[in-house]
Amino acid sequence: MGYCKLYKYLRQIKILMKIHKEGRRILFFTLLILLVLNLLLYNFNEENVTFNRIFSVVSAVLFLLILQFFRSPYRNLLLHEDLITAPADGKVVVIEEVEEPEYFKGKRKQISIFMSPINVHITRNPVSGIVKYFKYHPGNYFVAWHPKSSTQNERTTVVVESTAGPEVLFRQIAGAMARRIVWYVNEGDEVSQGEEFGFIKFGSRVDVFVPLDTEIKVELGQKTKGGQTVIAQLKTAPPTLFG
Repeated sequence: MGYCKLYKYLRQIKILMKIHKEGRRILFFTLLILLVLNLLLYNFNEENVTFNRIFSVVSAVLFLLILQFFRSPYRNLLLHEDLITAPADGKVVVIEEVEEPEYFKGKRKQISIFMSPINVHITRNPVSGIVKYFKYHPGNYFVAWHPKSSTQNERTTVVVESTAGPEVLFRQIAGAMARRIVWYVNEGDEVSQGEEFGFIKFGSRVDVFVPLDTEIKVELGQKTKGGQTVIAQLKTAPPTLFG
């Protein structure tokens, strides 16, 4: 029985410590550089033992911080065509009616989720459907809560015609720390709700734009889990869930 418990525990650790593919190279070179620096200090700065120990502790903390940033935890995904799930872990910072100028060129409801450095930075499809539009925009690196970040920062725009019918636009936005956006979708792709569509390295936020008759299911300040938290329900006839 003891061996069974140990096996289950090791499997849980493996799941919890799964590292996203976008972080493996960064983690390898970070670990290599830190090891070299520490070895150099212990070989050529032997007299300053206190400094060497402090540097070793700082190195370990830095590596662990980067390690947790690139973690890829297991998720039980919520799947339903009427529901829009959170595209990322984070906190809801915007719920408002806005003019969406890039694709819809009209009014839509916007839900924005801010991703802090301690959040998982995988971005997930909020709905299932067909990618009708994709565009990458190079740009600036304003802080994520800056009003101009949605239109002037580095970003990607994805529009999916959902299986429920309405089109949903979602946008990865880089911030002051995030200097690299990665995406895995192209126009014409069929995507599934909750699957990864990209990754934002070291920061930022995701905006979701939905039809005006969409029912919002979250509040400002609410914490979200990508692929699990329901943020909105599309208007369908008849509604099939939460109707």
